[in-house]
Amino acid sequence: MPSLPVCVYTCQTNPVMKRLSLFLLVSWAIACWAAPARANSILIPMDDQQTDHLKAYGIAYAVLQADGDVDWLLNYRGGSFLIDFSTKFESECRIRGVSFQLLTDGGAASLKQQLANPDQNTDVVALHKAAKIVVYSPIKTSPAAFENTDAVLLVLTYAEIPYDVVYDQEILSGDLPKYDWLHLHHEDFTGQFGRNLNRLSPADVKAQEAIAKQFGYAKVSQMKLAVAKAIKAFCAGGGYLFAMCSATETLDIALAAEGLDIVGSSYDGDGEDADGQAKLDFSKTFAFQNFKLESDYGGGFSTFSDINATAGGGYGQASGYFQLFNFSARYDVVPAMLTQNHENVIKEFFGQTTAFRKAAVKSNVLVMGEGKTSDRYLYGELGRGQWTFYGGHDPEGLRGGGNWRIPTDLHLHPHSPGYRLILNNVLFPSAKKKKRKT
Repeated sequence: MPSLPVCVYTCQTNPVMKRLSLFLLVSWAIACWAAPARANSILIPMDDQQTDHLKAYGIAYAVLQADGDVDWLLNYRGGSFLIDFSTKFESECRIRGVSFQLLTDGGAASLKQQLANPDQNTDVVALHKAAKIVVYSPIKTSPAAFENTDAVLLVLTYAEIPYDVVYDQEILSGDLPKYDWLHLHHEDFTGQFGRNLNRLSPADVKAQEAIAKQFGYAKVSQMKLAVAKAIKAFCAGGGYLFAMCSATETLDIALAAEGLDIVGSSYDGDGEDADGQAKLDFSKTFAFQNFKLESDYGGGFSTFSDINATAGGGYGQASGYFQLFNFSARYDVVPAMLTQNHENVIKEFFGQTTAFRKAAVKSNVLVMGEGKTSDRYLYGELGRGQWTFYGGHDPEGLRGGGNWRIPTDLHLHPHSPGYRLILNNVLFPSAKKKKRKT
């Protein structure tokens, strides 16, 4: 509090100074009465009042990267964030166009007390230390033009969240333990080049064949199996895996088909095991069981198995919606974090693997979002690690010409609830793990 003007003697002997002293005293009193209490926290709301939901995640990640902590306010205003006040992050919110509110210590404490009310489905989860993020993508080694529509690459870039890129060489060289969080997108771990040769250029195919040869594998399918097993070991060892589109399906197919040849002659020049379907080992998979492999259509567009609820349909425009489940913020904190959103009904979107046939999902897998006839968003645990599978290719994607797709401009979709699910997964590893109660 400012000290009073020291003018006692002067005021008594000089009328002008006396009037000036009185003016200063009144001005000081008004300033003290009008000045707001000092802000100690920044609240980043994530409801409909947020101007850019996706960039808000980037602010939260930046705080963690600067060794700060973030309180994730589960089920409060769409899953809001609370951080300690700093002029740096107040400025960052303004620069990035992220809505925020300043709170005093009393205001923040009152909010946390409100969220701790056992009669409300709310809670506060403390996030510590930014996860080191890596994306598995062929852009590391080949033209891979189709990769410019990878939803995770798009949203990480838009949200200004840093990441590394690896491909088969780095995984086979043992680099995955350097990271906390791994993303897979429209990859084919069965070694059939995506079963869509219009998607891959000859240079892309040659790049994969060269990697297989470099590491001593006779076929790309054998090399991809080794990569799939390394990814599984990464997760079992405590890593966080987030997969979308065809990577979800083909990763499990490759693991189930270990030791079998399920690749058609159009891809590797020799025949496949006639009894391959009967020999699949579903105990080795992450999420799926009792699935049937799809026949090869000779190098054109085709799906891989009936895991995909729209098998044989290819890319297209979805017209329906899927629903996120409502989880307890206290007892089912993991799925509660992964489903934080300002909307719980989300527009469906297609991909080479669009959604998951319900009968193919293992009983120990948690379904976090479902459509009318299929599951869309799955969670599971493996060893000391955790994984999430998300069906579809791009939550806001539009169909391009032929088999190509137009990269989404996220400046047009800053409030995308479908993209928010991706970013929930990016922040998830920063929370202390709690087991689900139900």
